[in-house]
Amino acid sequence: MKKKSVLADFSLLMVAFVWGSTFAVIKDVLSEAQPLNMMGIRFILATILLSIMFHKKLKKATKEAFKGGIIIGLFLFIAMVTQTIGLVYTTASKQAFLTGTNVVMVPFFVWMVHKKRPDTYAFIGAFLAIIGIGLLTLDGSLSFSTFNKGDVLTLICAVFFACHIISIGYFTKNYDPVVLSIVQFGVTGILFAISAMVFESFTLNVGASVMKAILYLALAGTAFAYTVQNVAQKYTSSSHAAIILCLEAVFGSLLAVILLGEVLTTRMILGCAVIFIGIILTETKLEFLKKKNREASL
Repeated sequence: MKKKSVLADFSLLMVAFVWGSTFAVIKDVLSEAQPLNMMGIRFILATILLSIMFHKKLKKATKEAFKGGIIIGLFLFIAMVTQTIGLVYTTASKQAFLTGTNVVMVPFFVWMVHKKRPDTYAFIGAFLAIIGIGLLTLDGSLSFSTFNKGDVLTLICAVFFACHIISIGYFTKNYDPVVLSIVQFGVTGILFAISAMVFESFTLNVGASVMKAILYLALAGTAFAYTVQNVAQKYTSSSHAAIILCLEAVFGSLLAVILLGEVLTTRMILGCAVIFIGIILTETKLEFLKKKNREASL
């Protein structure tokens, strides 16, 4: 079980890297794409791909597994649509920080749902992670006096991302993670397509650069990353997963420096360091220090 837990953590690390890379991809084509339309195509393509690959698993899936996937998909859609609309009214840096607050919410929500208090290291690690995200993303733009509807929508988005992580942890304990992935993608894709029809104009006729971005988002950022997340969360806690996944902000910032030419500041380096300290704390629970103290006392 320990080996599976370590593998799960490494898998979540890969997911965080892939999601971090999607910031640069989306930013590069956002001026050419309709956001809701792009998201609709992204999730529908991922649904079709995984349905073809794992059609035997789908045939064997129970109604309960489908219900679980629908719930996960609803949480994901609400989180992503509020994030997309919220970005119209707030800055990218404020949104990155406010979305990242889900890492602090998860341990408390787990406590409410499972009636089991996460250990102290999970709480400390979560708070260190949010401090690190703040150092990485904020440039003095977070002010409650300028809090607007975009910020409120982003906080709602953070709540539903926290619910998404917890619901995955809950349902993957009993149902096939791949089936849950396919169903959640289908639900999210359909709801984004309907939203695009209402607020934009849903179409599959997009430019070549936008289609390349959508293919990357569908294959790597969705089919691969979310499915790996589902499988990995079968072998680790939701609080643990949330802290590792917050490395998305670290990878997103570093890749923005490498691919988009953004400036790497001392503040960003400090933010990365604080996040890593939070992760090390939750991963090790300082057992290596306790072991040294025990050896010294012998």
